[in-house]
Amino acid sequence: MVMRVFLAGGSGVLGRRLVPRLVARGHQVTATTTSAAKLGLLQRLGADGVVMDGLNAEQVGDAVAAARPDAVVHQMTAISVAHAGKPDIKHPDRWFARTNRLRREGTSHLLAAAEAAGVPHLVAQGYASWNGIREGGWVKTEEDPLDLLEGTAAQAGLEALRRAEEMVLRSGGAVMRYGAFYGPGAVDDQVELVRKRQYPLVGRGTGHSSWIHLDDAAGATVLAVEQRARGVFNIVDDEPAPASEWLPHLAACAGAKPPMRVPVWLARLLAGDQAVVMMTEGRGFSNAKAKRELGWQLRHPSWRQGFREELA
Repeated sequence: MVMRVFLAGGSGVLGRRLVPRLVARGHQVTATTTSAAKLGLLQRLGADGVVMDGLNAEQVGDAVAAARPDAVVHQMTAISVAHAGKPDIKHPDRWFARTNRLRREGTSHLLAAAEAAGVPHLVAQGYASWNGIREGGWVKTEEDPLDLLEGTAAQAGLEALRRAEEMVLRSGGAVMRYGAFYGPGAVDDQVELVRKRQYPLVGRGTGHSSWIHLDDAAGATVLAVEQRARGVFNIVDDEPAPASEWLPHLAACAGAKPPMRVPVWLARLLAGDQAVVMMTEGRGFSNAKAKRELGWQLRHPSWRQGFREELA
């Protein structure tokens, strides 16, 4: 069935992979950006572009009403240097301040606009890389709680994610908990740090993470839109792995020297609690539910060959 899809955040790294896939499936896409300079990009990708501030309820309401969509997809973030400044993993509460507002207020605005326009379905971005509850095994399912890192600078962002999930699920929508993105434009800043040997392993690097190629994330999202899926889905590849494996492999694929290793106490001092947890205690995620319920198939089942292909 051909659908009208309203994509909030169409010019982001995932939005730029998602628009062409939706268009190729025959759907009519209205995609938003915060910059008029990116309207041409959206047009070239096949979408009708709209400038919209996701924190402005009136703009969101007007844009959704004008698009008359059958589904709304929420991919709004503000993590780029243009919006958030230089990445600051030690202070994620500052680095993600606007993104956290988009996950709280922006989600609320989109849901209100969808309800007012009679839109029956919303698909929203979530996160599932290293942030599974730090109990039991290293790989978590959708039934396991997420870690809020209470008492740390990461708590505000993780709570914003939980709040967005609650709102979307209450509306009958779907939350796509994406793993750590890689693919065109997604890891450039990390690769630069790796090549400068400024991305060290912490402790023994036992913390697990889950990765996902942007094209596989886009593919899963299209399925959720078309099937009007409900509930939470971990959109990750087949191989959650410890930092001691994926970081040296990333370095090798980038033509860099092996990463240095730093003790936990020094990493906490320099990079903060989130970096230490990710590297030493993080829990990855299983994609079994998304495969089973959405019929999702990955083109990049493991970061091992994915990193190699992207950085060749």
